[in-house]
Amino acid sequence: MTNAASETATSRLREEHQHILEVANALAVLVRAAEEGRWDVDAFADCVTFIRLFADACHHGKEEDLLFPELEAAGMPRGHGPIAVMLQEHQQGRAFARHMAGALDGARAGDATARATLRNAAMGYVNLIRGHIQKEDHVLFEMADQTVRGPACRSLCTAYGAVCARRFEGHTKEQLQELGLRIRERALRA
Repeated sequence: MTNAASETATSRLREEHQHILEVANALAVLVRAAEEGRWDVDAFADCVTFIRLFADACHHGKEEDLLFPELEAAGMPRGHGPIAVMLQEHQQGRAFARHMAGALDGARAGDATARATLRNAAMGYVNLIRGHIQKEDHVLFEMADQTVRGPACRSLCTAYGAVCARRFEGHTKEQLQELGLRIRERALRA
């Protein structure tokens, strides 16, 4: 966890990116195992839960509801440029998660079409989120850290903390991070 005195507008978000990337890497391993005939549909289902609740509701929620409006208030446009790209990619990630969720039952039953949908959506998500995080960390977040400072940064970080204290469909942020750890452990056994 970041030291409050050294916290920037994006330090917590960057830490969350590491959790998301670790689960994305585990998801890629699960896809490779599935392509070799070793299906762990329950692990895919856990990935969908993690993506929906941690990556999207918790993490992207903080970006969309807190960081992006702060950047807009500082003059960064929402309709084009980095914020618009990030918002579009958040929507693409949600679509991949919906496709994965919709294919779980069929994949569990052995349906080849559902399994192909699940694999394709999973790899679509993995490729999207890796590029997305790269752009955020090295472009948008760099701009944010230069723009949101002092009292505005402290206020933003306090608001992040309030989001992290919420429950996401009954799960705490810590429970979702533990789910991510279990996903990574299962992928090692895939």
